[in-house]
Amino acid sequence: MKRLLSVCFLLLILSSGRSQAIDSPVKWKYAATLKSATEAELQFTAEIKNDWHLYSPTNPGWELPLEFKFTPSANYQLFGNIKEPKAHTVYDSLQASYTKYFSGTVTFRQTIKINTDKPFKVKGSLSGQACIEGRCTQITDQFEITVPVQADALVQVMEPEDSAGTILEEEGEDTAAKTSIDSPSVVEESASAQDAQSSLWWFFLTSIGGGLIGLLMPCVFPMIPMTVSFFMKKEKNGKLHAIVYGLSIVVIFVIFGIILAAVLGPDFANILSTHWIPNVLFAIIFIIFALSLFGYFEIRLPNKWVNSSAKNEQREGFIGTFFMALTLVLVSFSCTLPIAGAVALNAAGGSFMKPIIGMLGFSLGIALPFTFFALFPSLLKTLPKSGGWMNTLKVVLAFVELAFALKFLNVPDQTYHWGILDREVYLAFWIVIFSLLGFYLLGKIRFPADTEYPIQKNWFRFLSSIFVFTFVVYMIPGMFGAPLKAISGWLPPIETQDFSIPDIVREEVQTASFFSDEGQSKETATLIETPHYAEKLHLPYGIQGYFDYDQALRVAQKLNRPIFLDLTGHGCTNCRKVEASVWIDPRVKAKFANELVVATLYVDDKNIDLLPEDYIANKEGEKITKLGDKNMFISLEKYHQNSQPCYLILDPDGEVLAGPLYSELNVERYLQFLDQGIQAFKSKN
Repeated sequence: MKRLLSVCFLLLILSSGRSQAIDSPVKWKYAATLKSATEAELQFTAEIKNDWHLYSPTNPGWELPLEFKFTPSANYQLFGNIKEPKAHTVYDSLQASYTKYFSGTVTFRQTIKINTDKPFKVKGSLSGQACIEGRCTQITDQFEITVPVQADALVQVMEPEDSAGTILEEEGEDTAAKTSIDSPSVVEESASAQDAQSSLWWFFLTSIGGGLIGLLMPCVFPMIPMTVSFFMKKEKNGKLHAIVYGLSIVVIFVIFGIILAAVLGPDFANILSTHWIPNVLFAIIFIIFALSLFGYFEIRLPNKWVNSSAKNEQREGFIGTFFMALTLVLVSFSCTLPIAGAVALNAAGGSFMKPIIGMLGFSLGIALPFTFFALFPSLLKTLPKSGGWMNTLKVVLAFVELAFALKFLNVPDQTYHWGILDREVYLAFWIVIFSLLGFYLLGKIRFPADTEYPIQKNWFRFLSSIFVFTFVVYMIPGMFGAPLKAISGWLPPIETQDFSIPDIVREEVQTASFFSDEGQSKETATLIETPHYAEKLHLPYGIQGYFDYDQALRVAQKLNRPIFLDLTGHGCTNCRKVEASVWIDPRVKAKFANELVVATLYVDDKNIDLLPEDYIANKEGEKITKLGDKNMFISLEKYHQNSQPCYLILDPDGEVLAGPLYSELNVERYLQFLDQGIQAFKSKN
């Protein structure tokens, strides 16, 4: 059982909120057939992945309808509206409206009138929304359909390949410089969808682990034999009552998850990832949870709630069993809230279903053991006895929650440029927190509910302290600029480091060895203009680049180089992982310096005001004056991307040559992606 404790503890630590990459659940095929000498039909066939739904162009619900946009041309004119197949129609009680959607393979048709006697192309774009199990993603694609002049012609164009983002057109056409904007280059087509799906499963499993840890708290664990004994004494349907008891615990927590989902909703993810108020609030909540677990005070619900529920336990039948489960939840509130709260807060940045999934997993972790031992009471003998180890687990969790609190504070610190939690300050806090945890496990520190440990008798505590101190030693070089790849996603960006030995050495080496014939450093040769906003924004590992989209385009045109577009965020965990694992590689840095113009766009920046020359207008014609707002507008409106990290290779006019590529930690595949974009640029020129 104590080994199970360590497994569950590790599961909780590893339950980080991963950024979800954009899914690619719909593949498009395009065709054109002649209906007469002056009329043709365009066919848009959507192949929708299993369990996904694509919403109708006439969908009246909240989901985005499918929309087709055609580039005007003198060669044709539209004849009527898009014809859609018969859609599934369901009533959504939450939206109080009907929803129309498609599944499987469906074809949309558009009739056009032909105004020329020569083959021509119909160009345009489509956009919409596809959803699965409460999780939705934006659907976008660009089409270019060749319309023939022979009556028997049928031309298939622009069908994405399975594993690359290239576009298949008529035989003989050059396709080297064209890519599908929504098909990932290098990585497999379904990688982002699988990644997002697996993250929900991982969150569900770690939520179960959190429930098992909650079960082992001092206010819950001793109640297992008492509860089992109660059901064994029931003369009628004792085991059935035990099952209802477990199900009632699940229902109570899932109802809480539904309330969270309704209050927070999927739109809360963007607020959580950028705004300072929820992040600071969550950090304070985690600190309060930690102090409670240390034993300085207890978080309790009003006694009248508990007493009211306990009185209803006397009612006959399964209603009394339900109130018995409710009493357990209320009584254990002081112990389980910090753990359930950690699960809930990790769910707050996800989809609508994530809080429900989290509470389902957490409740199963608590309820299943109660039910299991009630069905098989003889196995109660295998349980460890209640004792000081339960309080040890509480205190360990308290230290972990203190460390988590810093992660929430780090997000607004970066997005608002407060400069409070620079990387070495953050690491100093973690080093102190985990050092104190190590001393606690050795018995050198005690908290209110602890007994004295004059001699280290517990081998598990001793070995745990070794692992904790090993982690502390691992972090110490990070104070001097070591990348710390294993935990880079949890730390502030390395460019916030005030003192970095690698940067000092890199600058000396550049000064001594890396000057071009013009007397300029090769690694800074692309900086023909001083980067705007570089006083507040920096790239890691000595990489040089720009932070404004228009400036990067201007420099790329002067140098005749492709652009490496990095759509990132200050609060993006996976962005930091990619930088620490991939960007630090000398081959990647060489391509950035010698073959590309790096443009890093922080979409969540809150404070930086644009220079007047960098202003742009939004769709309503209103002036955008904030750097973060401009970057988000470019990400969504021009490149149809809402995930970070997201990487694209562009030509100097801003057209996509390769990508998007998302969270890729394999250096070889990343280099392949860069080479694909560079070669596409050379072929185009």
